[in-house]
Amino acid sequence: MKDGFVKVAAGTPKIRVADCRYNAEQIFTLMREADKQGVKVLALPELCLTGYTCGDLFFQDTLLRGAEEGLQTILDATKNLDMIAAVGLPVRDKWDNKLYNCAAVIQKGEILSLVPKTYLPNYGEFYEQRWFTPSGGPGGVDHMLQLCGQDVSMNCSGLFACEELPELVIGVEICEDLWAPNPPSVALAQAGATIILNLSASNETVGKAAYRRSLVTGQSGRLVCGYVYADAGEGESTTDLVFAGHNMIAENGALLAERRFAAGLTISEIDVKKLVSERRRMNTYAPAANAPEIWRMYFSMDLTSTRLTRHVSPTPFVPEDDADRAERCNEILGIAALGLKKRMEHTHAKTAVVGLSGGLDSTLAVLITALAMGMLGRPTEEIIAVTMPCFGTTDRTKSNAVLLAERLGCTLRTIDIGPAVKRHFDDIGQSMDNHDVTFENGQARERTQVLMDIANQTGGLVIGTGDLSELALGWCTYNGDHMSNYAVNAGIPKTLVRHLVSFISDDKEAEDPQLSGVLADILDTPVSPELLPAIEGKIAQKTEDLVGPYELHDFYLYYAIRWGFGPRKVLRLAEAAFGKRYDRATLLKWLRNFYRRFFSQQFKRSCLADGPKVGSVALSPRGDWRMPSDAVNSLWIEELEGLE
Repeated sequence: MKDGFVKVAAGTPKIRVADCRYNAEQIFTLMREADKQGVKVLALPELCLTGYTCGDLFFQDTLLRGAEEGLQTILDATKNLDMIAAVGLPVRDKWDNKLYNCAAVIQKGEILSLVPKTYLPNYGEFYEQRWFTPSGGPGGVDHMLQLCGQDVSMNCSGLFACEELPELVIGVEICEDLWAPNPPSVALAQAGATIILNLSASNETVGKAAYRRSLVTGQSGRLVCGYVYADAGEGESTTDLVFAGHNMIAENGALLAERRFAAGLTISEIDVKKLVSERRRMNTYAPAANAPEIWRMYFSMDLTSTRLTRHVSPTPFVPEDDADRAERCNEILGIAALGLKKRMEHTHAKTAVVGLSGGLDSTLAVLITALAMGMLGRPTEEIIAVTMPCFGTTDRTKSNAVLLAERLGCTLRTIDIGPAVKRHFDDIGQSMDNHDVTFENGQARERTQVLMDIANQTGGLVIGTGDLSELALGWCTYNGDHMSNYAVNAGIPKTLVRHLVSFISDDKEAEDPQLSGVLADILDTPVSPELLPAIEGKIAQKTEDLVGPYELHDFYLYYAIRWGFGPRKVLRLAEAAFGKRYDRATLLKWLRNFYRRFFSQQFKRSCLADGPKVGSVALSPRGDWRMPSDAVNSLWIEELEGLE
């Protein structure tokens, strides 16, 4: 449970219809197995103590007594388990002489509460209103009764909150409750529930699994919660229906784990601190007006370390599935091009001026610009691609820039800025042998001046090439490549830049193999600003040798900025994602560098050019990220020092 990770499970025991003794044994055996695997919260299926398909046997006192005895067996067998579990059973309420379809929430041999089902389906293959009484939802059934020798509350307006981990708050609903227009989980989540357990008995029909999956993931996203869905499976009667044990665990719209057509446990970890952080950020997430009172029952639980089994992608900005990645690339290119299209229309720009270096970022910028021109119905000749070789430019990058401009049909201009930079260095007394920051930045600022002046000459706009990762690290020259009239790459991280260029290269392979070829060579070129003299014609300055691997920095950016995780948690996730490729010392080295640069370079982000937001992370001072330029990073660095 360290760092907010709570191991949860949806369990489907193999049962026998109406054999409560056998079912109880299967359930407590499954609970013990879950405990061995470190599970802290377990959901079991609807009416699993009796079987959902008992039909009119629910009217039999013998079955109801067997269910209570079965629950007592489970309580006795699991009284030493720290885990919270929700078990489905029918409960006879002597207070109003009605029968309820309930979830018994238990821990350490005690029944914390009974949660009755709110919505009882009575259509198609379902006849629950024949046997059970609906709870009335939040604010409905609310009283005490005797069960297994304990005084137990029956109430669907309750939450179960962990004293040791305040972010762990559990709510419960049952099957059809999720299908209803106003699920109980809405009020429970608005009252603070971070994990919703759903005890279900949803039979299989063609296409139903996809719809069920969309409900579970959609509800977890809408409520910013974890959702654990436990479905009835093998052992239920197949007289008319088949139950497949379709178990799912979702978190804020993402499906973490899924299992179908098999009994047993489906396990993952839900990050409750992440959920609480996201809710705190969303000011529209608030309790509904005139909401029924939701009470809290507190429980105690040992805070043990949770071994992560959930997949942590090393590329959080880049989908790992090929089809998803292609769709993402296509969408981002469309968003960025639409943004530029609007700016070109609004300013009546006659040209788009792009500084083309032969590197990845400027390549993506000119490709997006070409897409925008296509949307405008204008020729690519109105894109002025400017190559500006200087002291560090290699033949490879220069040649690629020229070939790219030619294949796209741009108007190409080559301007050697070396003489102008040397004259400037003479003016300020900068030695050509002193390859310091002035030597580097002087070239970058000269290039920007050339681009701005050409834009003035042609009535155009300078299209920025810097990406999101460079902005996060401040790896750009202030008032040099840091500045433009419209920065199309500003919301795109470096790891995604590479995939976007690769996507276009693959797409153009049949139509224009020469364009595809030059894009492939650009992809193989080391990332470099080329501001230091080349060595034997090869790039002397490799960015990732200086600031660190961009795959790490993009990972850190996503979790530290998008989710607000502290250094300790970011490192833990990085070890899960990159543990086989980088040792702890290397991860720490570049994480420290990330925080150092991110804080010190905020002044560059405070005056960014306009540019489109394309993903969940953006650093525009007018949009997602507002940070003082003189903020101090000591708290973050101190936390890192304790992780050596």
